[in-house]
Amino acid sequence: MVIIQDGPTGLAQGVEAALAVAGRGAERARTRYRLDSGTARALVAAGFARHFVPARWGGAAGGFETLVDAVLDLSGACTAAAWCATLYAAHGRLAGYLPEQGQADLWAHSPDVLIAGAGLAPSGRAEAVPGGWRLSGEWGFVSGVDHAQWVLLAAWTQARAGLEHRVFAVPRGDLLIRDTWRGLGMRGTGSNTVVLADVLVPAHRTVPMAELAAARPPAAGRARCHQVPYRMVATLLFTTPIVGAATAAMTAWSAPPPGRVLDLQRELTRAATELRSARLLLGHAAARADLAAPGERAVAENLRDTSLTADLCVTAVDRLCQLTGGVLPADQDPVQRARQDVHTAAGHTALECEAASARYSDGFFDWDAAGGCC
Repeated sequence: MVIIQDGPTGLAQGVEAALAVAGRGAERARTRYRLDSGTARALVAAGFARHFVPARWGGAAGGFETLVDAVLDLSGACTAAAWCATLYAAHGRLAGYLPEQGQADLWAHSPDVLIAGAGLAPSGRAEAVPGGWRLSGEWGFVSGVDHAQWVLLAAWTQARAGLEHRVFAVPRGDLLIRDTWRGLGMRGTGSNTVVLADVLVPAHRTVPMAELAAARPPAAGRARCHQVPYRMVATLLFTTPIVGAATAAMTAWSAPPPGRVLDLQRELTRAATELRSARLLLGHAAARADLAAPGERAVAENLRDTSLTADLCVTAVDRLCQLTGGVLPADQDPVQRARQDVHTAAGHTALECEAASARYSDGFFDWDAAGGCC
């Protein structure tokens, strides 16, 4: 576990140092299927854990564009570290929705607490008991969990109106980690399985998913990052390391021996244009998260832009790999490694283009009548 009591208040001061540490540990992360402790400490020192933590706990309560820029830089050194850094920040934002006492349990002594999570998909069993819930079950693909002090897990619960989707904060000492992650890409993320057996979660360490999914009005002491609904920013954060990895592939690409020169020029230009388009879409989505009214239209537009961004990155790295001609073995070729990372990350269920397209098109004509779309 990694605990740092004092550190910078934002990402700008520490990302460069994190880049160097993550780069040195990238190969170890690939072979061990998890980040090393030095990289985890560097992510904390850079300010990722505290980036969205409320200011009253010493956090930065930062913006989405700031995080996107930092993660894009970090992806060039180690995509797995960038993925974990993004999720540590994202889970800090979500934990800010817990009741006040639950937040104090996490951050009373420091905002630099690494929080992992299982994607908030319901699993396991939650039984209401006096004072809280008894939680049992297994949750897979919990990235960065080996270095986390807390984990966010979701389960269906029984409420008066029927089933309710709830999120629970569980300390590291109450769970078992099973070493199950052997992905072809994103190897260093350590996306292992978490197991709980009849763990008591106090009522103040849980929040209904409906509260995360709803926009919150501005209020005294409530930062912008704690007003936007989960669906407006979740895919933005998942997509950012994908763009970083694809961009790193373009930087690492080198021409194969002379041959199909015209085809090479055409395909390389297309890949560069696809990546430029992906970066622009990502920037628009981040700016929307920071500035736009957090309503249904903004949610649908961010889902549209980020799912297309992931698709563009997949297409671009596929082009680059075709152009390399398989000169190097896959494990030695940075372009093919990036392709594995991009394909693995883009396969996340949150980035399904069909679902995003349906949500956007359902409201398109109403938005058009109200003044167009963007």
